[in-house]
Order: sequence, then structure tokens, then C-alpha cells
Amino acid sequence: MNKLNAQGFKAMLESGANHLTNRYREIDQLNVFPVPDGDTGTNMSLTFSAGVKDALANRADHLGEVSKTFSRGLLMGARGNSGVILSQIFRGFTNSVVDKTELNALDIALAFDEGKRVAYKAVMRPVEGTILTVLRMAAEATLTHANDHEMNVIEVMDYFLNQANIALEKTPEMLPVLKEVGVVDSGGYGFTTIIEGFKSYLIGEPIVALAVKTGDQQAVQASFDHEEFGYCTEFIVRLDESGQRRFNEDKFKAQLEELGDSLVVVQDEDIVKVHVHTLTPGDALNLGQRYGEFVKLKIENMSEQHAAILVDEAKIYDEPEQQDKAVNIISVCAGDGLRDYFLSLNCDKVISGGQTMNPSTTDFVETISELKAETIIILPNNSNIVMAAKQARDLLEDRNIVVLETTSIAQGVAASIAFNPMVELDENLENMQEAVDHVISGQITYAIKDTSIDGIEITKDDYMAMMNKKIVGSI
Repeated sequence: MNKLNAQGFKAMLESGANHLTNRYREIDQLNVFPVPDGDTGTNMSLTFSAGVKDALANRADHLGEVSKTFSRGLLMGARGNSGVILSQIFRGFTNSVVDKTELNALDIALAFDEGKRVAYKAVMRPVEGTILTVLRMAAEATLTHANDHEMNVIEVMDYFLNQANIALEKTPEMLPVLKEVGVVDSGGYGFTTIIEGFKSYLIGEPIVALAVKTGDQQAVQASFDHEEFGYCTEFIVRLDESGQRRFNEDKFKAQLEELGDSLVVVQDEDIVKVHVHTLTPGDALNLGQRYGEFVKLKIENMSEQHAAILVDEAKIYDEPEQQDKAVNIISVCAGDGLRDYFLSLNCDKVISGGQTMNPSTTDFVETISELKAETIIILPNNSNIVMAAKQARDLLEDRNIVVLETTSIAQGVAASIAFNPMVELDENLENMQEAVDHVISGQITYAIKDTSIDGIEITKDDYMAMMNKKIVGSI
């Protein structure tokens, strides 16, 4: 195969997604520490599948257009640090191929090299021995080889995969904690799994999705209360030639604002994505249809959903009124108890999520859209959620959004308590950060494998005591 066209590109992406989904549990278990908090495979699979789903819905015959759709899907569906990094890799890949109708071997090598550049730029403090290292070593070696040798598409992907696997095997030597536990980097393994899926398609053996138990992978939904119910209306419109000339984003937003609230409008070239809560979803759809064809649409009756919630008579805190606030706070946690507790403090919205169910960038974007304050403070409450929160912040450049890097529930609680609506923003942020810095938190969990950490011998299924995420004892 000397060239890869748009249809082949989509099939290749699907094969990669299937391979990743089939192996996500295996990837989850490649933890840096022998505790069951690894969700790298889950996050990468959900992220990559979101992008592939959008790519498959794009009927364009132009590979670059399909890749743009894929990249946007990854961006909006990114979950956890690994998902955000993965979205940046293929953002760079797309930058390189955006004008291509088909790809040859050198195009692919150049695209992965650009993916390397963009991904490294996106990470504040890149750590060697991770997915970034696997990508960098494979991309640089492949580009050099492709420049010096005649190769076809299959050969370049095979070479890239071999180099990625070589790099993956070296990750324990670069990151001592991996060597101590006896594993390779989980993100790097997830990435090579995707590339294996790519290669399998190219050689005529595409990976098919295996059956997954119901509930194994579920999209994380944000937890919202609405002042006014109606229909949650979402749609994506591909602008036709006439629509591209006539479409005015500001005017379109103004028209939709008359129909409802919680409005999000994102335009990228000829694609317009809309989210709005309205009592008249038909009117919103009619507005969108004026400019092109629907790629995707979804309408949910929030009144019925709310009625079902009201059946449960358990105490639920009302979310505070937001329109008169200068600052709104978003917190992330799992479980109704913690949700109610955060709402009883100073938080205005709570997104459901935690260690094993990281919210996506879209979850943050949609939650922010429901808030009216001039400044939004986000408390991720988990180190694996910080990057998705920051990616949402970067997407919403017209909003003043601060991501306070809380990495535990205890830190989130301390920050919420420290917030004082009567003082200026800078003073609040200083007080909240100071409160976070003074938090010491512990947890009890169990080991998923035999290992030795910091001189502590650990046996599978042992209970372990951790202080600030450092193992201090095992029994």
C-alpha cells in the first residue's frame, strides 16, 4: 500500500480504537504503584473512541477534513492526563496532514513528528519514561529512516511500531519507579496498542471490537441542577456552501439565546457544534438546519429526568443562585454525599468524577457554560483531572477561568472552606492555595500485585496505608 486515502484512514482509526478498547483493562493494571487506581487504559480508550466516532460520521473524501474531525472529537472527549496528551498528539498529527487528500510513508512520519512537538509543548513539565518518550523516540527514528529509504505506508507504520516498542521497553530504565514495580509505562503501552491496531488494518487484518460487559465503560456525566427544565438539545451541523457564506457565529448565538440557556456554540471551519437547554428544541434545530446538514443530534427531556430524581427523598442541597456572584466554583467528586457536602460549602456546580471516572473536557466546558460569574474557579480534586480542566480553560478563552490544582478531596474541601465571597479574587486564590498546601491526607487501599516500594514488602491483596499518596505501611 503506497497511499492511504480518507476511507482507509477512518478504517485504520477504527482498528486502533478497537484494539485499545479490547485491551483497556490490561493497560489499567500497569500502575506506577501497585494500587487499583490505574485508569490510563479507560481514559485513553474513551478519549480515542470519541474521536473515532466523530471521524466515522464525517462523510468527506478529503483525509485532512476527516483528520480535523477526529482531532476535534479527541479534544472534546479527552479524559484524564493520558487522554489529554493523546488528543494533543493527534492534534499535531492533524496539523501536518490537514491539506492532504491521501498520505504516503513520509507524510505519516512527518505527522507523528509534529504530534511529538505539539504533545511536548502541551505538557508543562514533560517526564521521560512516559508516553511522550515512546512517541518521541519512535517519531524521530522513523522520520530519519523515511527520509533515507523508500518505504510504503505499511512499512513506515511497521517501522514506527517497532521503534515505539523498543522505546516502551526502555521506560523502566528512564523512570525508576517503573523499574521498581516491574512494569512499563501504561500510557506508552496504550499508544503502542493503538499503533498495532493501525498496522493490523494496513496489512488486511483489522481489529474488531470484542464484547464488553455492560457498565465496564460508561461516559461520565456532569451532575447538574437546572433552574428551568425543558430539553437538553445538542447537534452538530456541517455548513453547506451557502451556509458557510451566510453563517455568523455571533448572530447565531444571539438567536439561540432567545430560545434557552446553558448555551455552547463551537465553530471549527465548516462544523458547528451546539448545546442548549430550551423548551422549544424544534426551533433550535430549525435555526441550525438553515445552514447545512445535521451530522449528529440529541434531544433529552430534562423535566422527566428531574421528576425521576425527585422520587428520591434523600436530602439534596439546592445549588446557590449564581447570577449575582462575582466568582463561581466548580468541584469534582464522586458520590451524592460528597456532592451535597461541596454544595453546602461554597461550590456552585459539582461534576461527577474521580480516580476511576475522569470527566472529559466537554464535561467541564458544558458545566462552565451554565455559570454566569465573571470568574470561574475549578477544583479538580485529582491529579489525573487537572489537564482536562486546563484544556477546557484554554478552549474558553473569553472566560476568566482559574484551575486550582487540588489533587485530593481533602484539598478541595480545604480550598472551598477558605473561599470568602467578601474579599478580592487575588486574596481568595492566595488563601485557597495556602489552605491546600497545608493539607495532609491519608487513605487505605489494597495492592493488586506483589512488589516492593521504598523498602516496604507488599503482597497482592495486602491492605496499604498511604499518606499524601506515599505508601507508609502494608498488612
